[in-house]
Amino acid sequence: MEAVRAVEESHRLAKTRGPYIQDRAEMVERQIRARGITDERVLEAMGKVPRHLFVPPAYESRAYEDMALPIGQRQTISQPYIVALMTEAARVQPDDRVLEVGTGSGYQTAILAELGGEVRTIEVVHPLAEAAKALLERLGYTNIHFMEGDGWKGDRRHAPFQAIVITCAVPEVPAPLVEQVAEGGRIVAPVGTAFQTLYIYEKKREALKPTALAPVVFVPMTGPGVQGKEPGRR
Repeated sequence: MEAVRAVEESHRLAKTRGPYIQDRAEMVERQIRARGITDERVLEAMGKVPRHLFVPPAYESRAYEDMALPIGQRQTISQPYIVALMTEAARVQPDDRVLEVGTGSGYQTAILAELGGEVRTIEVVHPLAEAAKALLERLGYTNIHFMEGDGWKGDRRHAPFQAIVITCAVPEVPAPLVEQVAEGGRIVAPVGTAFQTLYIYEKKREALKPTALAPVVFVPMTGPGVQGKEPGRR
């Protein structure tokens, strides 16, 4: 069984250089650049990372469509435009230390890693964490560090972070993450309950300055830290 899976995965990896190149190029031009994303580093990353490898085989042919897709465990891979929007808002620089809360499929992780620097990513759902780690290591990323645990708590040990990207809906920005983002740093997060607003928060004088980016719908954060929090607070 393991041998069969290895062969199937090798075939999928081979397609990275195959027909999906054109699909990625069209995704970047029609879905991302056309909607106002201008950071060339982000556009280049979106055109390079093989999105079809981050979705289940049944959805591979739809990987470059303008939509979120299920990845199992009641989780999704975000719409390409939203991934690009969040990445551009985070303004990641090559020497930055970045925290991602919610590894999920690992696709957003890969996009962040393409921009350089050090990416630390946290996932609470073990099967997703395990699968994302295996894929990202197989794709050759060496600047990603993986953690399993409660994303609400962040990663105090390796703080401060110049950018924190939260890929799941939160009722408010977790207080530990406010502490862990560097002065002048950014937190990108979808805030709300059933429907959310995507915000970019900039930390100035120990306080967060919010700017609304777009209405969004993300799956909610899970884990002990988020339980019992009041919805709708920012």
